[in-house]
Amino acid sequence: MLVASSAEAAKEIMKTHDLKFANRPKLSMPDTLTYGSSDITFSPYGEFWRQVKSIAVVHLLNTARVQSFRQVREKQTALMIETIAKSHKSVIDLSELSFWLVNNIVCTVSLGKSYQGLKFTDLLERFVHVLGALCIGNFIPWLSWIDRLSGLQDKAHKVAKDFDDFLEGVVKEHLDKRKEWDDQSKEDRDLVDILLDIQSANALGFALQRETIKAIILDVFAAGTDTTYASLVWSLSELMRHPRVMKKLQQEATEVAQGRSMIYESDLDKMEYLKATIKETLRLYPPIPLLIPRQSMQDVKLMGYDIPAGTQTIVNAWAIGHDPTLWDEPDEFRPERFLNSSIDYKGLHFELIPFGAGRRGCPGVQFAIVMYELALANVIYKFNLELPNGVEAKDLDMSETNSLTLHKKTPLLVIATPRF
Repeated sequence: MLVASSAEAAKEIMKTHDLKFANRPKLSMPDTLTYGSSDITFSPYGEFWRQVKSIAVVHLLNTARVQSFRQVREKQTALMIETIAKSHKSVIDLSELSFWLVNNIVCTVSLGKSYQGLKFTDLLERFVHVLGALCIGNFIPWLSWIDRLSGLQDKAHKVAKDFDDFLEGVVKEHLDKRKEWDDQSKEDRDLVDILLDIQSANALGFALQRETIKAIILDVFAAGTDTTYASLVWSLSELMRHPRVMKKLQQEATEVAQGRSMIYESDLDKMEYLKATIKETLRLYPPIPLLIPRQSMQDVKLMGYDIPAGTQTIVNAWAIGHDPTLWDEPDEFRPERFLNSSIDYKGLHFELIPFGAGRRGCPGVQFAIVMYELALANVIYKFNLELPNGVEAKDLDMSETNSLTLHKKTPLLVIATPRF
């Protein structure tokens, strides 16, 4: 295994030698959960991966499609703001509200409607937990019996079956619906409809299997929800701890909104301090701190080292974001460092790579960020937030979970007071 913890090493792996490191290692938990790694994230590099990635990028994640979902995002954000307003200064769980906001948006655009309830939340939580669990067999194959003994493999198979039952229901629902309409405009179709269109037209160089359809849906849905709401909670938490930053962001929001009831997506490009706040959050709390592992496909010379083919490779985005040679006072939350800075998170600046870079970088960055920006801007614009029971902001618990995605360990409980 190779671990890269510097921006220089990350650039070598994800740019200079990107093609040589474009493969994914065969990992037990992802393989069990994603139909034999037939999704976009975990499938091996090759023609199949290119085809399934292009389906998502062309039909869901391109600029025009992302913009076409604007009304969905604004409607769901307005509903969240309304829910907070109705709390009448009682304690609310912003972690839970953030989850449902992001989940409702992702479900609506990819599955055609939102899915709620404790059963659904529990299913997603179990999926993420098993996906990020330490699997001994991935690193020492002859000790894989430990994963059976610990019950991890049984948990993975149970989650996989439960998620398959859910996704099978979604696909069947769409197939039944298709019998009833002939001329529905393509703009109204969700990701599942598009995948079924491609399957029936046999538009790829291979047959699009039912399991591949479910794997792509699972990818977009699980990855889109889990990472985005986690980042939103980290931003809100840091703003609670830094009243100066909160006040500055509220001033920007108030100026941009000009007295309107909410901030709209067309306003976001004017909010430089909002964008800087989000970059600073992603630097300190990259959604997937170690990114998704890669694997070298051929021998390669890397920074003076001989790396053999088949080497599992991890890029430590968290370490790079906290590197004191790259960042002044790296543990401090200071959005100002990104004002008048060209550094971005889109995979071109290797000192900030929360979504990876190169061929295997996250294709859903644009889709995620616009939800994140809209939600954060409106919560901050509409409310003053304080911690309950007289807890001071500096004492807010910022401990992290131990999982694939970097979550705040305890829910963010606040009292929200309307600003206007």
